[in-house]
Formats: sequence, C-alpha cells, structure tokens
Amino acid sequence: MRKIAFGYSTRCNVKCEHCVAADAVPDNLKMELPQAREIIAEMAAAHIQGISFTAGEPLIYLDEITELVKLCQEYGIYTRVVTNCFWAKTPALADKYIVQLKENGLSQLRMSFSRWHQKNITRQNIVNAAQSCRKNGLDYFISFVTDFSEQDDACEDYLREHGLRFFPEPVIFAGRAGSFDRQPILTDYQANCCPMNPYLAPSLDMYACCDAGSHFTSTNFFHLGNLEDSTVEQLLQKSETNSLYNHIRTMGITAIASFAGYKAREIIQYRKCELCEKMFNSPDMLAMLQLEAHSGLKSWYR
Repeated sequence: MRKIAFGYSTRCNVKCEHCVAADAVPDNLKMELPQAREIIAEMAAAHIQGISFTAGEPLIYLDEITELVKLCQEYGIYTRVVTNCFWAKTPALADKYIVQLKENGLSQLRMSFSRWHQKNITRQNIVNAAQSCRKNGLDYFISFVTDFSEQDDACEDYLREHGLRFFPEPVIFAGRAGSFDRQPILTDYQANCCPMNPYLAPSLDMYACCDAGSHFTSTNFFHLGNLEDSTVEQLLQKSETNSLYNHIRTMGITAIASFAGYKAREIIQYRKCELCEKMFNSPDMLAMLQLEAHSGLKSWYR
C-alpha cells in the first residue's frame, strides 16, 4: 500500500523545542493550492492510497486543507491530518473544525501531545478536540511524544484520566531536538524495521523517509528527487526498488548495523533514527553498505 506524508506548508504557529520538522530557524515554505491539487491528482494516478497532511501545522490553512481532503475523498484516498490542536480552545471551536473536516471526508485526526507542546498549547485543547471527534464520529488518536523520562508521567496520567486514545511516540533526536540529552535505553535487541513512508516537502523535494531523513545532509541518502524534474510514479519507483531501502524495511536497522561492524551493546544504545543517521549519513559507511546491498548484506539475516 502506497502512503505518503504530504508537507503542504512548513509554517507552524508554535516553536516547540523537540520538533524534528524544523531547525532553529524555520523556512516557512508553502505550496500553492492549485499546485497541491495537481500533485494529489498525480498521486491518485500513481495509486497512492493514504495521504497524511503534516510538516508544519496544517490547520493554519483550514479551508485549503479541507479542500485537499475533499479532493482525496473523491479519489478514494484515505486522509489524516497531523495537528497540535491550537484551534480547539473551546468545545465550540473544536466542533467547528472537526465538523468541517469530517463533512469533507477526513479519515482520521492525529493530535500531537507532549510536555514540550504544552508549553505553547494548553492540554485542555487535546481533550476538546478528542471529545469533538467522538461526538462527530471522526476517528482520532493522540501521538504522545516522549523521551520516556519521569517528567512525562504527568502527561501520560492526564491522557489516561480523560480516557483518551494515545500511543507513545519516541522523540526523534533531530531538528531542534538534536541537542537534547539522551535518556539511557532499557530494552532488548530489536530489529527496528522501518516502513519508510515517503515525505513530500513544500519545496517539492521528496524523501524516502518521513522522519529524520531530510536532515541527512552529508549524504542526502533519503532524497529521491524533486517533482519539477520527475513524476510521482518515478520517485516512488526509485524508493521501492532501492535495495538498501528495502533492507531497512525488511531486515531492520539493527541487523544492518551488526553487518556494518557495530557491537551489539553499542547498537542498543541508539534510538532507531540515530542509528540510521550513524550509518547512512556517513559517506564512507554508506558507500560500503551500498556496495554490499546485493551481496554480503543480502545474506545477513536470522
């Protein structure tokens, strides 16, 4: 199933210090609406079945995102909007947004919540938005972004006390969060396979990974190309036929790191995206892995 993260705009109305999508100075890029409509039509022709509107804060442009969601519904594409819920200050305001999105075909609302978000947006907004989703029949879930420290216990308790659906999402140490102190990891040796859903930026650059991949500036390993030079289908094919990408999807990052010579005790000290950067943002390491993608790496499995 082809899915993509659609970055309509990098503009955001808050500046959370954990944001993976922005560095210290955001660039505030934005697509033109007619251009976005054409791209979605091309994505439908390329059999993309799921689009997640993300990047900055999509609902700054409520009417434009609503129009794009409606267009996706006409093409039979599942849609999700990722939001910080700045708009849900009261139940009435939450209903205004939710009803508009629901009536135009939105499939799911994904709400971002963390102790960093709540320095800018009151946590009551999350409750207002979730309750409005329930009332109006819109599927939702809350991405509870955490570094798994005790500081996050109060946030998690708040979500549980209000009976909200949430899933813990590890903070990614990239973008503004690149300077964060790391908590020690207490877990076992996991495969860390990654689905690698592509990300389309407002600049029309497409990346094979929608999380930290656009920050790998030493190698640009995940950069697929730009829609001004290639079609959506061509860039998707490039992602789907790349042997090393497919090893990330199937073998997982942990096995690739083991093949590359990392000790097991070292591997488990890195978060998934950090370990990925260690290998794929190093020109020498990347060159070796690309050379071995069809030979030695292919046979390195359990």
